Amino acid sequence: MRSDFDDVEDKTVNQTSDALFPRATQYVPAPNRMMRVYIASPYTLGDVAVNVKRQIDMANQLMNRGFAPFWPLHSHFQHLVCPRPYEDWIKVDLEWVLVCDAVLRLTGESKGADGEVKYANDHGIPVFTSVSELERYRAEEFKGD
Repeated sequence: MRSDFDDVEDKTVNQTSDALFPRATQYVPAPNRMMRVYIASPYTLGDVAVNVKRQIDMANQLMNRGFAPFWPLHSHFQHLVCPRPYEDWIKVDLEWVLVCDAVLRLTGESKGADGEVKYANDHGIPVFTSVSELERYRAEEFKGD
């Protein structure tokens, strides 16, 4: 079966993306970079649409405050089009936890969010339960390197 991407040549795509986003030859940490925050919250318990909107609203609030949020419930929309097993989503989510500087745990019962918090704790990633705690940490502890 053909896809919409069958006729795309990698060379053309790479030239375009290289022009827009030049590649560094070596990773250099950016001083004062934005703090990356993983949002952990309920998904399947309660109203799924309300839970997804709640995470989107929090991501928007964090962006307004100068954070770089990652909201895993955006995958809800991908799952509607391309369903995947639950385990696939968890694997991907935990990879994102590892590259975030902190986890923000929203209230509500959730085995998945509790697992993300445990994973963050096991890997030395700080976990917060309020935006004010997160902002205080950024101001006092976060180095951005």
